[in-house]
Amino acid sequence: MTASSVLTALAALAAVLGLAGAGDARAAGLDQLKSFLDGAKTGRATFRQVVANKGKVGAQEAAGTFLFARPGRFRWAYEKPYEQLIVGDGDKLWIYDRDLNQVIVRKLDRALGASPASLLAGSNALESNFDLTEAGRTDGVEFVDAKPKAADTGFESVRIGFRDNLPRTMELRDTFGNVTTLTFGAFDRNPVLDPGLSPSVPPKGADVVGE
Repeated sequence: MTASSVLTALAALAAVLGLAGAGDARAAGLDQLKSFLDGAKTGRATFRQVVANKGKVGAQEAAGTFLFARPGRFRWAYEKPYEQLIVGDGDKLWIYDRDLNQVIVRKLDRALGASPASLLAGSNALESNFDLTEAGRTDGVEFVDAKPKAADTGFESVRIGFRDNLPRTMELRDTFGNVTTLTFGAFDRNPVLDPGLSPSVPPKGADVVGE
């Protein structure tokens, strides 16, 4: 996966980090979303990711786990079909490719910009950055559409689905017509996490590229 597509997936992850918390399973999507924003400080989950690139046959599939501690610290690990680690330490973003033994380093705010990843800052200022609307219910999942107000975010829209007080699915559409879909499995809200969740030291011997 390229650094660009990693950041696209990461933006989707970041939106989830802002949403993971407690809510009312019977509430509509917007009510659950707003409750979730004030909920979880930490989280742990499994995910399945499917990226459908416009103009290409077939989709890219991946799976893994992620941990987060708001604001801005997370560990996003791809396990299948390849191994890749993305770590945010609140200041910098580290993307480690095990096969290449290479680490790409960027400033966290510069790398994620004004995309849904801005939710990592923990300000919870969703309504100042996105137009939010109810998107109905399908198979017991309540959906919310979030469209960025700024024109230069690289994203057209994000759709998030909630059920039983937890985010279950997310669909991210970028301005190139590509669609990233995340489906969440086991989700542990507010677990006690290892303080070393997001180490900022690259693996020994790895090439470091960037800031």
